[in-house]
Amino acid sequence: MEDPALLTYLENFLTDRRKSLINKVIAQRTNHITVATQDVFQLHNTSAVIRSCDVFGIQNAHVIEEKFPKRIDREIAMGAQKWVTINRHSSAQECISNLRANDYQIVATSPHSDSLHLQDFDISKKSALFFGTERHGLSDEILAEADCTLKIPMYGFTESLNISVSAAIILQTLAERMRAEGVSWELTEEEKSALKLEWLKNNLKNSTELISHFYSK
Repeated sequence: MEDPALLTYLENFLTDRRKSLINKVIAQRTNHITVATQDVFQLHNTSAVIRSCDVFGIQNAHVIEEKFPKRIDREIAMGAQKWVTINRHSSAQECISNLRANDYQIVATSPHSDSLHLQDFDISKKSALFFGTERHGLSDEILAEADCTLKIPMYGFTESLNISVSAAIILQTLAERMRAEGVSWELTEEEKSALKLEWLKNNLKNSTELISHFYSK
C-alpha cells in the first residue's frame, strides 16, 4: 500500500481543481479490459490507440515490438502516456504469457466471418484485446493463442478498418457495456493509490526532489 502521507504531501502541490479531476478520473479507471497492439508501424496509429485507452478509462496498454522496436516516443500520444501505463514486450509470446498470468483471456480482433460480433461478446471476463495492422492483421501465432476472436459488424464494401478506428469503436462499446452490466470493473483501493502516485510522479516536474525531501524530514 502506498504511503498515504506521501500522497497527501504531493497533492499539496496541485490546485484543488487538479486534485479533484485526478480523483474523478481514477474512480473511472479499469484493468478489467486491456489493449495490446502488435508491430504497428505507423506511430500515429499507436498514438490514437493510447489516447482511446485514456478516453475510455483503460489504464494499461501493451505494445509488442518484434519488428519495429523502440518506436514509441514521449510525444506521439499527445500527453496520454502520462495517464496510460504502457507495457512494452519484445515478443507476442512474452505479452500473452504476461497477460495470462494476470488472468486475462486473449481476444483477437479480426474481421473473419467466424468472429464474435461486438454485441455478443462476454464482457464479464477480464479481457486483453489484441489489434494488428490494417494490411496484415494479427500474426498467426496470436490468432492460434486467442481464446476467441471479435469483430465489428460492417455492412459496406470495405472489409476492414484502420486500427485506431477499430480500437475506438470496440473500446467505447465494451467500456459502456462493462459499466452498464454490473461487471466488477473498478480498481482496488491499493491499485488506486499506486496509480495516483504514478500520476503525481509523472506530472510534478520536480517529483524526485519532492519525494526525497519528504523522506528526509
